[in-house]
Amino acid sequence: MTPDTTLSLLQFADGLFPAGAYAHSFGLEAYVARGAVVDADDVERMLRAYLQGSAGPTDACAMVNASRAAADQNLDQCLQLDAVIDAMKAPSELRDASRQMGRQTARIAAALIDHPTLRQFARLADEDSTPCHHCVIFGIAGGAQGWPPHDAAAAYLYSTSAAIVGAALRLLPLGQLKGQLIIRNLAPLIAALAREVTVKTAAQFECFAPGIEISSMRHAAMDGRLFRS
Repeated sequence: MTPDTTLSLLQFADGLFPAGAYAHSFGLEAYVARGAVVDADDVERMLRAYLQGSAGPTDACAMVNASRAAADQNLDQCLQLDAVIDAMKAPSELRDASRQMGRQTARIAAALIDHPTLRQFARLADEDSTPCHHCVIFGIAGGAQGWPPHDAAAAYLYSTSAAIVGAALRLLPLGQLKGQLIIRNLAPLIAALAREVTVKTAAQFECFAPGIEISSMRHAAMDGRLFRS
């Protein structure tokens, strides 16, 4: 990777990028409310399940394939990937969270990057002609800027993990050190998942995270909530 390519990937994966991840816990808040997640070990277990069952084999896999499609300026394939991800996210909270983050990312990306596929995809999202899931537009931005698939997948999964750890720090009395230890402990898994998804095609998407999906559904019925999902 060139310095420019590295910096563009860091920008999109950084917690300061205005995708809106800070507003979502992806089911963690409901786990905490029920007493199922009470400490750093529980948060790490939840994150491992999320990475292995959903974020890796579903979102990161779609991201890598969207990146390749964008690099080939294949808008139709990007739209097909977006539709598949929309169908695979059964709980409305997880689906809506992904769409919200995706549309915010699309607006910023379209202003930063001059690329025909990204520009057309963002326009269709603005017209409500495609759901615009976060993993898909992240991948399109990567294809437009030349991010290597493995590096992009690792950065995407790291960013996902850091966002949920950030939510955990607001929900539980963990402290910053324990939060960083969780991320460090997850590094081997993130690296392994990044290697796996790099060689997968769109036909190899999979998702199995029933506990997290149920927790997301329960979150929607909570009386008081800090997070949107």
